[in-house]
Amino acid sequence: MHRRTSPWLLRRKQQAAAGLRLYCFPHSGASAGEYMRWTGQLPGVEVIGVQAPGRGSRPDEAPHTAMDELVDALVSEAEFDAPFAFFGHSLGALTAYEATKALRERGRTQPVALFVSAMGAPHLQPHEPPTHHLDDELFLRTVEAAGPLPAVVREDPELRDMVLRSLRGDARVLDTYHHTPGLPLDLPVIALGGAEDPETGLLPPWTQYSTCPPRTHVLPGDHFYLREQSEELLGIILDTVRHLGAGTEPVQ
Repeated sequence: MHRRTSPWLLRRKQQAAAGLRLYCFPHSGASAGEYMRWTGQLPGVEVIGVQAPGRGSRPDEAPHTAMDELVDALVSEAEFDAPFAFFGHSLGALTAYEATKALRERGRTQPVALFVSAMGAPHLQPHEPPTHHLDDELFLRTVEAAGPLPAVVREDPELRDMVLRSLRGDARVLDTYHHTPGLPLDLPVIALGGAEDPETGLLPPWTQYSTCPPRTHVLPGDHFYLREQSEELLGIILDTVRHLGAGTEPVQ
């Protein structure tokens, strides 16, 4: 089925015959382009990045600063080709969860599975002091506590301002997040994390958010374990969707 092009959805090349679409939500301040390296590494699965305003191919748009407005804009303006799954890393995991809830509330098709990476359960968020109001230098230092930014970000003032705007917007999304309790999802929620990431200790309560058996995978590495452990991570994703009967046969 042909869908209209959406600025929210980034893909290298549309794969009409793919058996499953994997929509990937990036971490704070990141571009969906990071997931494009997965293209071709998941047989039968088309990888599509979710590109929010203010980053990547949408640098001139103002970033959203609240979860409800971000998710409302996404599900109102983007269409998801079924069957599909959601994968989200860090803040992207929380966004993917809220997007799944929003699809259910609107009576729309939900993902066959939700992969939540490096983000503790929603009712535990936020669990750190707010940062979006800090001055630029202190704010950057708090961001880099999870991993250094590329040197070019600090060397190029224009790029630095652009990155700061998207990072600060995402920080505010998390700082002001409020979880609204609801019924668990009728689909598998697979929690993933790095063994050295403190956030991994907050993954177990994700079991409360699904009516399906709990599934948690802890891989070697820190908050960005997915960069070094991509082969094992992609293997988990592929095994999961195949077990669910999705992603194994082309869509007719």
